[in-house]
Amino acid sequence: MASMACISFLFFLSLAIAATTTAVKQTYIVHMRHDAKPDHFPTHQDWYSSTLQSLSSETQSDSDSDSLSSLLYTYSSAFHGFSASLDPAQAESLLSSPSVVGVYPDTVYTLHTTRTPAFLGLNNDLNLYFHDPHHPLDIDQASHDVIIGVLDTGVWPESASFNDSGMPEIPARWRGQCQSGQDFSPKSCNKKLIGARFFSKGYHMASGGGGALKKHLEVESPRDQDGHGTHTASTAAGSVVSDASLLGYASGTARGMATHARVAAYKVCWTNGCFGSDILAGMDQAIEDGVDVLSMSLGGGSTPYYRDTIAIGAFTAMEKGIFVSCSAGNSGPNKASLANVAPWIMTVGAGTLDRDFPAYAILGNKQRFTGVSLYSGKGMGSKPVGLIYEKGSNGTGNLCLPGSLQPEAVRGKVVVCDRGINARVEKGAVVRDAGGIGMILANTAASGEELVADSHLLPAVAVGRKVGDMIRQYVRSEANPTAVLSFGGTVLNVRPSPVVAAFSSRGPNMVTPQILKPDLIGPGVNILAAWSEAVGPTGLEKDTRKTRFNIMSGTSMSCPHISGVAALLKAAHPTWSPSAIKSALMTTAYVVDNTHSPLRDAAGGELSTPWAHGSGHVDPQKALSPGLIYDISTEEYVAFLCSLGYTVEHVQTIAKRPNITCAKKFNDPGQLNYPSFSVVFANKRVVRYTRQVTNVGAAGSVYEVAISAPPTVAVTVKPTKLAFKNVGDKLRYTVTFVAKKGANLSARNEFGSIVWRNADHQVRSPVAFSWTQI
Repeated sequence: MASMACISFLFFLSLAIAATTTAVKQTYIVHMRHDAKPDHFPTHQDWYSSTLQSLSSETQSDSDSDSLSSLLYTYSSAFHGFSASLDPAQAESLLSSPSVVGVYPDTVYTLHTTRTPAFLGLNNDLNLYFHDPHHPLDIDQASHDVIIGVLDTGVWPESASFNDSGMPEIPARWRGQCQSGQDFSPKSCNKKLIGARFFSKGYHMASGGGGALKKHLEVESPRDQDGHGTHTASTAAGSVVSDASLLGYASGTARGMATHARVAAYKVCWTNGCFGSDILAGMDQAIEDGVDVLSMSLGGGSTPYYRDTIAIGAFTAMEKGIFVSCSAGNSGPNKASLANVAPWIMTVGAGTLDRDFPAYAILGNKQRFTGVSLYSGKGMGSKPVGLIYEKGSNGTGNLCLPGSLQPEAVRGKVVVCDRGINARVEKGAVVRDAGGIGMILANTAASGEELVADSHLLPAVAVGRKVGDMIRQYVRSEANPTAVLSFGGTVLNVRPSPVVAAFSSRGPNMVTPQILKPDLIGPGVNILAAWSEAVGPTGLEKDTRKTRFNIMSGTSMSCPHISGVAALLKAAHPTWSPSAIKSALMTTAYVVDNTHSPLRDAAGGELSTPWAHGSGHVDPQKALSPGLIYDISTEEYVAFLCSLGYTVEHVQTIAKRPNITCAKKFNDPGQLNYPSFSVVFANKRVVRYTRQVTNVGAAGSVYEVAISAPPTVAVTVKPTKLAFKNVGDKLRYTVTFVAKKGANLSARNEFGSIVWRNADHQVRSPVAFSWTQI
């Protein structure tokens, strides 16, 4: 979040087709009717090249070679079509072709940016917790055959987290490769890191028509110059590494979630972001290579699924049995701020760990406030110095933006900086460059009481809003305010935890309000994982420190936790569909913290809701044996898409089936067999949904329903008991939600749950209620 590696994954650019024919070229993604290829073209690429040649002729291009060079990628799996550099007139011309379904401007996405295995109950002897006396299973051994594809900023292959000691031979079905590039040899891969590729054509085109990459540190190879990709890949499946720490913080043994799974890295993100054309190419290749899990800590905003690059590629992945995990975004605590909300994607929010890094600010009035920090330098000593908080030379000194502080006022003092606008670590660098010797980073209302630790370049303490307000008041009211900062190292068993991170993006789902998102939360605050040695822990160019591990926060960090846990479930249940794995993770998630109280929200300290935490916090041990699952077929997803009012062409863009007619569709998108419920009453008082559950527990299992509902809604479930004779049996139930007459509920939202339970299992589905169309 402090650098590109942890900046919130926000959708910040959508390029529209211009009206003028003289505009410069830009990248477009072209959806073709795959089955319409004329027989005289040997391949689809030949067909696409010919199509571009004809465009050049129509628009009087200088040469055919110019048209051919404009072809960036051809897509065959994640998407049917190609991406190319076109001017607006060419894009308009393509739309008139009967073979073209749609033409979409390229979109820029951004990155959503140890202790966790123990916090999640994942031990090295996990297999002891998952066994059947008749069919014993060693999950570590089984996960050797599971391949996690990570689309991100690349990988630092020399990291000890990708050590392949003891790993068996690479699965024979693997079709990927280790792509050579600048400062990256094919020998960089091994039996752990089995593949590495890079995709930069879309980024090249956006950076000026295919010239050299702008940033001098950025190289044309899978090598990670940013750190984000190495961090996420090692979180998902890093090998066990002893004596890991960030400059002494969080010291101990580091390991990923699925330590014996394989990793394949696909570099699709560059200095200026992650371009949809490159992401689609990476997804296309990962699907062809044979990955089992796709982990994507990146995303955009709310957009229809047929315009969402990630949703389109993920649909094909789902069809081929690939589990797709994506970060929810870092735009919380704002409502309706989610990314990656397609129901075939696991949308992951972030929570805290039971580990903290306390730091202290002692004011001149003897008040001692506790915050957090990962500062690892010499410190500022024990003598109090002047404390300053002011607007500065251009009125933005309180935010500590570059150029906003006056050196004569700051020199030798501790500066109070408001959180927001620019990166947290950059604020510290601004203070240091202006001559300050320390910083108190104070939250505002936007971040509430959430505390995120950073490896600052100068002594710095981050504090919550309430403490920040008291410090600001002290500076304003005291004639000679002073402060001294100190640091407390690493503390474990923090209570309460987990707490939903304030930055974690929230519902409701603005694309399909009848699907509750996010799906769940995982560890995403102050996460220790491997790091690129090409960049310092802050990600700032002026940070020359080198470290093998770094501590970062963001839904970028929670996403690979879920990806790794999904790999373990894939190893334990190789025949389960992505929907089945997703269901197991959701229905077994917990909603109480380690004080046995309901989950809280760091944004304001109040109780959290499913719009923030979804089904709850992931529980890997329980997910291995969920009892019941909600499975969803590809046909059901198509019926869901058809119920959204999309045209047949739009549905074809996502599902890539030429014979789709939408003859079958749901009368309400909420009829999808989803493991959670989002009830939108709008102009009706009664909503009725039917679900089907599959018994994956024991033969002869019987479940009874338990309903939790607000007083404003009557909920009935029929039948109230489900009795399964055999494993694999499927049974249906119907839920009727009735909004009670009376109070004005136009601006209210409520929550509840439906739980199927017996002595061995609690299969829980959260329910969100809205009275207005979102």
